[in-house]
Amino acid sequence: MSKELGLRHILEAQQFSRGWLVEEFFSETRSMVKVVEARGNGLLAGRSVCILFYEPSTRTRISFEQATTKLGATFSSTENAKEFSSAIKGESIKDTIRVVNALGYDAVVLRYHEVGGATEAASVSAIPIINAGDGTGQHPTQALLDLYTISRHFEKIDGLRVALVGDLRNGRTVHSLAYLLGKFEGITIDLVASDDFQIKPDILDYLRRHNVVFRQHADILACAGEIDIVYLTRAQKERMEGKTTNNNHARVAIDEEVLAKLPKDSIIMHPLPRSDDFGELPEKFTNDPRVVIFEQVKNGLYTRMALLKMLLG
Repeated sequence: MSKELGLRHILEAQQFSRGWLVEEFFSETRSMVKVVEARGNGLLAGRSVCILFYEPSTRTRISFEQATTKLGATFSSTENAKEFSSAIKGESIKDTIRVVNALGYDAVVLRYHEVGGATEAASVSAIPIINAGDGTGQHPTQALLDLYTISRHFEKIDGLRVALVGDLRNGRTVHSLAYLLGKFEGITIDLVASDDFQIKPDILDYLRRHNVVFRQHADILACAGEIDIVYLTRAQKERMEGKTTNNNHARVAIDEEVLAKLPKDSIIMHPLPRSDDFGELPEKFTNDPRVVIFEQVKNGLYTRMALLKMLLG
């Protein structure tokens, strides 16, 4: 495990230092590209990972499964433990984690449906807990792959202007990315959403403490001509408890006018899945050279391999 990381678990984006990100993590991630090109290695042979998801997932779950396999480890995986495990019988997350520990696994990749689930799991676990998303809280491994993707397109992260667009209140990916961006200097963040979907006050307080300039808009065109990165998010309707997904006429989608205004060297990101509720990234724009959404997916494999190696290698 990285000495600077100094923690057994991966729980939140705030735990990473700028130095660790740039000097250790990015370097380790680049080395994983070569491992994949060589069709994997046996670095983690004999290790086993429990991939325990209480919510449905495609990218994150199979990305961790593939990362585990490429490093020579084995895994057990459940896609919806909330409905298809002892949780439906009332078993607590703490007891489930105690069971996983007792069975001799070396790490747990946990997606939980409530904020704080990963932290609660870590409180009783002797093996690493990796937070793969906890309710509307955070998704630190997504933020790590997003930051790595950004680093591959720009000479440096300092000084970038980033637009976070869409459901900023419920979208955990933008929460974690905002925390990571706060580690760098001269960052400007444009928060594009209606009032109902704007980012939570505690994250704004964090940005202020870290001297991040931020502006709030209801129209992406207000900043499109000056931004380096557009980070789109879908409406998190599964977390809205019947509330409307209408963004109150806020402009939070890519269209021809927005594309025409975006700088040629900007990039357009999305954690996926994209949806029709906001229509934030229509299919017809997928092949625009600035759209890097599937590069993000590929980088997710490399970054998760790097994390597993640093925790278990």
